[in-house]
Amino acid sequence: MADEQNQAVPTFNIQRIYLKDLSLEQPNSPQVLLDTSQPQVDINLTLAGEPIQDGVFEVCVTATVNTKVSDKTLFLVEAKQAGIFEIRNVPQEQVEGILGVVCPQMIYPYLRAIVSDVCTRAGFPPVLLTEVNFQAMFEAQQEARAQQLAGQQPN
Repeated sequence: MADEQNQAVPTFNIQRIYLKDLSLEQPNSPQVLLDTSQPQVDINLTLAGEPIQDGVFEVCVTATVNTKVSDKTLFLVEAKQAGIFEIRNVPQEQVEGILGVVCPQMIYPYLRAIVSDVCTRAGFPPVLLTEVNFQAMFEAQQEARAQQLAGQQPN
């Protein structure tokens, strides 16, 4: 009987948080470094999660920072921070929330530090990624998915 109770206990464990990929490009250096114009900074953030074993998932948060002066790229940073999480005996609708909200919230501070550090080490002022409301992002994605499914339903 004790074994049955242990098997039904919800489990959430962080197995590992790691830097999965990092790249820095400065295609127009050193010429563009002499331009004193205010750069345009474009930041794109994406999330991905996938099962890697039964009850074990990898979640990746990727930041792409593209900084331009005029029409020339000053620098481009792409960093992918990932984590491996064990999630067992949790209802599927809750697993989606954990993967889309809880896990990215744990990973994101590491990603913010990496992006800032890489920019500084490349000789630029640090790019400070703003805080992200992963709960709001998740809810917006769920709503968009529901609307898309509703649009595909025959009337």
